Amino acid sequence: MATVAVVSFRLGMSDGVSVETDKWTAALRALGHDVSTVAGEGPVDTVVRGLEIGATSPPDPDELTEAIGDADAVVVENVCSLPLNVPASDAIASILRGRPAVLHHHDLPWQRAHLAHIDGPPDDPCWRHVTINALSGRQLAERGITSVEITNHFDLDPPAGNRVAMRAALGVRASATLVVQPMRAIPRKNVAAALRLAERLGAIYWIVGGAEDGFGPDLDRLLSSARTGVRQGLPDGFSVSDIYAAADVVAMTSTWEGFGNPTIESVAHRRPLARNRYPVMDEIEGHGFRFFDVDAVGALEKFIDRPDEELLDENLAVARSTYDLSLLPGELSALFTDLWNA
Repeated sequence: MATVAVVSFRLGMSDGVSVETDKWTAALRALGHDVSTVAGEGPVDTVVRGLEIGATSPPDPDELTEAIGDADAVVVENVCSLPLNVPASDAIASILRGRPAVLHHHDLPWQRAHLAHIDGPPDDPCWRHVTINALSGRQLAERGITSVEITNHFDLDPPAGNRVAMRAALGVRASATLVVQPMRAIPRKNVAAALRLAERLGAIYWIVGGAEDGFGPDLDRLLSSARTGVRQGLPDGFSVSDIYAAADVVAMTSTWEGFGNPTIESVAHRRPLARNRYPVMDEIEGHGFRFFDVDAVGALEKFIDRPDEELLDENLAVARSTYDLSLLPGELSALFTDLWNA
């Protein structure tokens, strides 16, 4: 049994990196490895101040080294991918030189307009780079870094959510159409497009996450001027399954995502997805999914009135071939075998 330390800015929270890291951690433990978690914030085994996004001082190198310990491998979740805390990124890279490590890249700097001038992640012969999409792999290769793609994976047999209770908690009547945007409110999530879709459908709009990255005033302005009913936040005691059970349409209107988990979550929960095209969405849809364009209001209205069960079945079959969570342990086993045998 090997020991693996997992390091990130934050873990155990609702952001996409935390969610996917939880899946990796569970898969590594299923393979028999002893996994410990290290982050600047969140419910982790060891909190190291200075790792968190927005930290005012760098992490103490000795404290960070002690937290990682003598692990046989270290998984770095986005810390060396995006320059959200450069002193933390530099500290991690310095400590891991010459040690087996996996740099798991959910995002890369040039994929964000305001970070396009940043060169990208560090490299070392003892490391392996993992991307969650093919585009990032090609972009790393252009910069001389070899990587493997391990896409995000999902439980495709999730528990049934409670539609009635969730809608009651939101104050949404049974006959109303509900469009959910199950994500945080930040600029690239394109809240305006999702809200416009709800307005055109005569539906209630629901943004589940809170505003981040200074988007609060813009979100308040959008919601206050909406020409339809709006809901914000997730009432206590409800789950992801309840979110999708309550919804009639899932809005995926982002202008950029490293992946976009609601895409496959909508398939798992048998809900129609209204999507905006972004580069990785084209990769996902290229597997054979049948999604709706965000402007296809007539087609969505028809689906809401009479759901196409065959379409939902086909989407689920496509997801099982590529994104099923049961595939992840095997992919990680191959990755770590290559890492340790190098």
